[in-house]
Amino acid sequence: MKLFFHKVTNWEYWPFQILYIPIYFLWVYYAIKARSFFFFNASNPRIKNGGFMMESKKQIYDLLPEKYYPNTVLIRENSDLKNIVDLLAEKEIHFPLIAKPDIGLRGSGVKKIKTVAELQEYADKANFDFLLQDLIPFKKEVGIFYVRSPLEKNGKITGIVSKEFLIVIGDGEATIEDLIKKTPRFELQLQVLKEEYGEQLHRILQKDETLNLVPFGNHARGAKFLDGSDWITPELTKTINEVAMQIPGFYFGRFDIMYNTFEELERGENFQIVELNGAASEPTHIYDPKHSVWFAWKELARHIRYMYEISVENHKMGVPYLDYKVGMLEYKLHLVQNNKIMNF
Repeated sequence: MKLFFHKVTNWEYWPFQILYIPIYFLWVYYAIKARSFFFFNASNPRIKNGGFMMESKKQIYDLLPEKYYPNTVLIRENSDLKNIVDLLAEKEIHFPLIAKPDIGLRGSGVKKIKTVAELQEYADKANFDFLLQDLIPFKKEVGIFYVRSPLEKNGKITGIVSKEFLIVIGDGEATIEDLIKKTPRFELQLQVLKEEYGEQLHRILQKDETLNLVPFGNHARGAKFLDGSDWITPELTKTINEVAMQIPGFYFGRFDIMYNTFEELERGENFQIVELNGAASEPTHIYDPKHSVWFAWKELARHIRYMYEISVENHKMGVPYLDYKVGMLEYKLHLVQNNKIMNF
């Protein structure tokens, strides 16, 4: 009941379908103006469906210069373990590594793989194509939302989110599970963590010993999102714009980036792109606990407007909107894919 009350009184945990109720009406308004319910696919013409649904992460990585993202390989469903291991050796991807669905769902199905046995377990369980990629060596993560009008040479950063990982700090007495239970945000992840860590959660951490239980900044997996939009500087904007301009047909979305120091990130040094998200991107700085749901709705509305305006401009230049029948088929496939990952 304590956790239920925590989720109800903190809007950041509300179900997606509830939070977005006001946005649905705005979507209909823009769909009527564009005369297309699926206008969003024109926002990023080189990404399938604009990056709103059924987009392949591997195909998006292939649009990026290789230096900007970790070494990555696509594994087809039902692939033989020996072939997977041989492919890892060929691509020089080493353990520990990250496994995640090629067509994802808000961070679900992402797992750190430490051994061949764990890789075998993941591959046997996955009823979808998935990616294996090098663990990024940088410790900090940030999400940078970027938009650019097709009529302009330079884009802008519209929001930044910094991320605090699910890290527990030992006191020499409490078990890892006890430490998790001290924070509601962490305790909401306890069942998943039990499945992943098992008896390891009964271990007592030494005083000041830290343990990162989820080494990626995903809100659905316990990371705390903080609004870092005051970090937007001309130098950072210049760097992100230079990166974005190297991505064909990209105008709207969020870079999830791991980096060493902010100063180096500003200069375009020592960072890697975890993922590039397109039309389905959220301005995730809204999930900072200090913000009200009214702030969230305002920011969501602002970014939907950006997506609509970019889509209209691209449509005027010849980019077709997604046909309604095709769009509905893609949406049905999207629901099937979501069910696979949610049941993973």
